[in-house]
Amino acid sequence: MAANEEKNAIQGGTLYLVATPIGNLADLSERAVKVLSEVDFVAAEDTRNSAKLLSILGISKPMVSYYEQNKKMRGEQILERLRAGESCALVTDAGTPAISDPGEDVARLCADNGIPVTAIPGPCAAIDALILSGLPTARFSFEGFLPMEHAERRERLAELTDERHTMIFHEAPHKLRRTLDDFMTVFGAERRISLCRELTKTHEEIIRTTVGDAVERYKESEPRGEYVLVVEGRTKAAGAAVAADNAPVTEQVLALEAAGMTRNEAVKAVAHKLGVPKNDVYQQMLRADI
Repeated sequence: MAANEEKNAIQGGTLYLVATPIGNLADLSERAVKVLSEVDFVAAEDTRNSAKLLSILGISKPMVSYYEQNKKMRGEQILERLRAGESCALVTDAGTPAISDPGEDVARLCADNGIPVTAIPGPCAAIDALILSGLPTARFSFEGFLPMEHAERRERLAELTDERHTMIFHEAPHKLRRTLDDFMTVFGAERRISLCRELTKTHEEIIRTTVGDAVERYKESEPRGEYVLVVEGRTKAAGAAVAADNAPVTEQVLALEAAGMTRNEAVKAVAHKLGVPKNDVYQQMLRADI
């Protein structure tokens, strides 16, 4: 017991990465409340949202904003305060900070400068969605939000055509249809997917289906709430249907083009899978006069 109490004591000059609820306030841990109550200040992605949480908990703390646009300047300021012996709790709007979140940068900055960094674990939408998805959980990759620009999105997805791990994406409701259309092009209609929305909230919904059926579903149904999309990795059977691993390079490119990719996207995807420069793949296509 004494050892646990010693470990839980707030230490000056330490950055605490504190996970906060993604929907259900009861998911906030007792240890998280203790840390938020005892640190010298709180760094928050949106101080208005986090101030509401602290108010509900009856906690009043000095707060500083820390978000994507000010992370470099504010990160240095947080570092100096920690060097001076203050303790800081870093929180994001919901869930675990530093996951697809600018908190990654300040955590790395502190670690690189010898400042102790510790985590107060708790809710994480990506992990919640994964374990609810019904898809394999032993090996997975977290992909976060896809790029907004269309070509960059397709390029990122093209890199995942050969991914055999379960993949986890975040998506906003107004972008869901476009993302599902891209999944259809890159992964095919039969790829299994779980669409997880309103996690831990009253209207939590887990839709376990295929990419093709999801596309059809949201032609009629309006996407609502933030989504976590859990996508099955490429199976051996699916891989054979798209492009066999031992197929000639030209055939692999043509198969991906037949699935809806542009020539440039298909070449990049094949080059990435084979670990060769994309120019080498282009040259093989030229030599074959394709």
